Amino acid sequence: MEEEYSVDPVLLLEAASDFAHHPGAHSDTSTQEFLTRFPLPAIISTLQTKADYPGLENVLVDCLERVFKTKYGASLIPHYMPFVIVGLGADSQKVRRLACKTVSFLLENTDRRIAAQLVLQHDVYPLLLSCLIDGDEQVATASMDAIKSLAGYPEGMGIVFPASNNEATHLGNLAMRCSSLGRVRVLALIVRLFSISSSVALEISKSNLLKIVEAEVINTNDTLVTLSVLELLHELAEVQHGMEFLSRTSLLQLLSSIISNGSAESILRSRAMMIAGRLLSKENAFSFIDESSFRTILSAIDKRFEFLESTEADECECALEALGQIGSSFQGATLLLSTSPPAARHVVSAAFDQQQHSKQLAALHALGNIAGETRTENMVLNSNAEENLKRMIYEKASNTSKLTPSGLLLSVLQQDSEIRLAGYRLITGMVARPWCLMEIISRQEIIDIVTDTFTETKKIGMETRHKCCEAIYKALTSSTKLISDPDFAGIAAKLHEAIKRGPFLARKHTEAQPVVMTAERF
Repeated sequence: MEEEYSVDPVLLLEAASDFAHHPGAHSDTSTQEFLTRFPLPAIISTLQTKADYPGLENVLVDCLERVFKTKYGASLIPHYMPFVIVGLGADSQKVRRLACKTVSFLLENTDRRIAAQLVLQHDVYPLLLSCLIDGDEQVATASMDAIKSLAGYPEGMGIVFPASNNEATHLGNLAMRCSSLGRVRVLALIVRLFSISSSVALEISKSNLLKIVEAEVINTNDTLVTLSVLELLHELAEVQHGMEFLSRTSLLQLLSSIISNGSAESILRSRAMMIAGRLLSKENAFSFIDESSFRTILSAIDKRFEFLESTEADECECALEALGQIGSSFQGATLLLSTSPPAARHVVSAAFDQQQHSKQLAALHALGNIAGETRTENMVLNSNAEENLKRMIYEKASNTSKLTPSGLLLSVLQQDSEIRLAGYRLITGMVARPWCLMEIISRQEIIDIVTDTFTETKKIGMETRHKCCEAIYKALTSSTKLISDPDFAGIAAKLHEAIKRGPFLARKHTEAQPVVMTAERF
């Protein structure tokens, strides 16, 4: 049999290299033609014998990956499962990565029942876990992709989540036996699986796998490991169905503890703030988290400001960004402005402080979120929150040379493009308040800037300025009293004209202009 499929390694190397580096995707026809010339058993045999030709293994691995990526190639995988098994345990990291990817191709292109049966029959899952734990980074990633594909099928759920917690393949048991790097990889796998669907997330919750994440957050002996786990929590915070399950854990309390821990590394506190902000920014957060948990987090962030010096600018900016994320939701913004004292006072104070550029920038964006720029509705909050917002801005203005809120806003628009963009966002949200609308339309310099289509040179700046212009016009024309006032008729007309011109440097006059130039002389 081996003689029948023997091939000249030199010819195979050349043909496999051409196949591997062919631009674009291969068709089933071209793949079939290639395998007619060089049968799959011959390629596998050559790869296993490691013929002494430089670069042969790399070329054959790349070639086989492209073969199995096609539907025709994937249809052959069930007949070569022994090769996959050998590959998963190979010494070569490239071969192991290929084997893991081959499992993914099998799962993606084969009937899911048959694929799950093959995985069970050949005991593939434990080998994938081994690749995850002790493979290099590329092998671990490929293994994780394959396991995620397996868990995405109802038939594969029972393999990835065994009924008994005592199974060697139970992810909780696996994490206990691993090195710190192995544990982080297992946790990364749990996070990837969690994102598949709410049903998989429920299985993870029932298996108490989130408790492993909690345990690693509690263990602050290894800063790098804790930081890695916090990054994974940041991914969990992005999962659409995550809040429902994360609210059942003590993770919010743990995040609050890290934020409050003055002896912890600044980077850990910063990440904890960002994750908490991301979690609490979800519109459904109040459906699963009680208000006391919100207040605990806000209190922890609030107290950190008392200790933050100018040398801890990064942590201060993270705190401001976290407050801005929380304030992007109606409930979060209301709470930020209703605590005693309001946690949002730090945001207002920093937003108009020109001493530190990055700090002011973070605060302006945060205040824009709180004011409702990111909310499609419910921009205006309850009376208590609104009164506190108004009071804090007027107090800030009175303690500066600008004296009025309009003076503060104008000073923001007169700064560099980054600060100006944040200023547009802030005005877009704030203008929904009648008192702020009056401040803005009473200051001609502000109207001149937001209606000037030549102020911004970058696309995002142009669009944000135009959106700000539309928000002012909408607020002005929605007020029967103001729109009927002749003093503001000119402003409304100017805003309307600027809106009609669009955001992208449109000119009032586009007629052809004569060009006069001197004659060329020779």
